[in-house]
Amino acid sequence: MNKINTVLLLLFVCLSSFAQENDEKEKEKALRLSTNLTWDANKALSEDDFIAAEVNYRKAISKSTDNSAAPYNLGNAYYENETYNEAFGRFKEAGEASTTKTDKHKAYHNMGNVFMKRKDYAKAVEAYKEALRNDPTDEETRYNLALAKELLKKDQDENKQDQDEKDKDKDNKDENKDQDQKDEGENEDKKDQGEDGDKGDEGDKDKENKDDNNEGEGDNESDQKKKPEQGDGENQQNQQQPKPNQLSKQQVENLLRAMQNAEKKVQDKIDAKKVKGAKIKTEKDW
Repeated sequence: MNKINTVLLLLFVCLSSFAQENDEKEKEKALRLSTNLTWDANKALSEDDFIAAEVNYRKAISKSTDNSAAPYNLGNAYYENETYNEAFGRFKEAGEASTTKTDKHKAYHNMGNVFMKRKDYAKAVEAYKEALRNDPTDEETRYNLALAKELLKKDQDENKQDQDEKDKDKDNKDENKDQDQKDEGENEDKKDQGEDGDKGDEGDKDKENKDDNNEGEGDNESDQKKKPEQGDGENQQNQQQPKPNQLSKQQVENLLRAMQNAEKKVQDKIDAKKVKGAKIKTEKDW
């Protein structure tokens, strides 16, 4: 029984080793094929045949995921054609497939270049930093990193300035709104005060009229109060006032004077008639 188990175990190990060896051979074969397709794509690209190059690069990528050169070169081709989204995808793919620091450095350096083209300076800074981690000696990457940092700071300052201006405009609008509300409230208060003032003026006028009336009444009262104090002259006038149905001496004299004036006018008219010879209609003048 133990011998059987031992045989089976050995058989399993042999089969596993054979399968692993076979997989390694298949990967090596696929990598060789992918590399050949990459060379064909490079040749087509050098002959300005972008379509043929793209086709061969894609075939190479599909044959082996271990071939980092194919996606990297295809990314460069897209970058030259300003197809930056496709380029970034291929550079990222190359960075993941790379097994050496040199290849990773190149992939991340070019990812940083794509971010610079997009003006995404924050991501460019991170990509260049990752590239320098894999190759700290590359001066071009170091220069690009410094440039990305400077542009990022400039963008941040401009964004802060824009935000400050927006906040200032917002504060000014709020302040103007508050001032308008304040002015509107003051106008309403003035309007209310004006109405109250008009009512007050009317009240003052009524009061003045009332005071005038009171003054008139007061004068009358004063006159009435003064009359008893005027003395004998007024008492004499009261004594000359006639009794009912009896004319006073003054009225008799006025009546006689009026009759004399009437007789004189009649006589003057008669004399005028005699002089002019014209008929005149006599009318009463009194």
